[in-house]
Amino acid sequence: MIAPWSAPRPARATAQSADADGATAAGTTVDHLTETYRAHYRSLLGLAALLLDDTASCEDVVQEAFIRVHSARKRVRDPEKTLAYLRQTVVNLSRSTLRRRILGMKLLSKPMPDMASAEEGAYEQLERDELIRAMRGLQRRQREVLVLRYFADMTEAQVAETLGLSLGSVKAYGSRGIAALRVAMEAAS
Repeated sequence: MIAPWSAPRPARATAQSADADGATAAGTTVDHLTETYRAHYRSLLGLAALLLDDTASCEDVVQEAFIRVHSARKRVRDPEKTLAYLRQTVVNLSRSTLRRRILGMKLLSKPMPDMASAEEGAYEQLERDELIRAMRGLQRRQREVLVLRYFADMTEAQVAETLGLSLGSVKAYGSRGIAALRVAMEAAS
């Protein structure tokens, strides 16, 4: 896992070298992206952890999201939308990861054993076994809505925009997901 660095990078002396780094007026600057990385890396890692089932993939997804946003930072014209862009990228990459796994399971005769990452201890707080097991038992859309709504503290309208659903669908998936989660948690205890 690459943790956010503690010391900021020194500023470039000339405007030409600043433009070479991508710190232009049109789009998200490298400095803003760096601050977003420092402030939101762990929350995005937690978001990925609730959508995926192993920590190594979560780290890969979040790192790839930051790399993609860095590459496309000039297209993110409003720096305030950088975090939303990152969240959407994490959700999309998590979906792609799950799709590749399903395809891999179909092609392989037997599944590969899960390998624990070195940072397994850092996720003890996130992995409350009963809740995680219950969340994994939910339908994909229910799980996505619940994760974005309650873990990422997004409003229903933000969840609808992020997932490309109507507000009514978000409410329905959320309600059914909570009901299914309640049943699963009661059965586990």
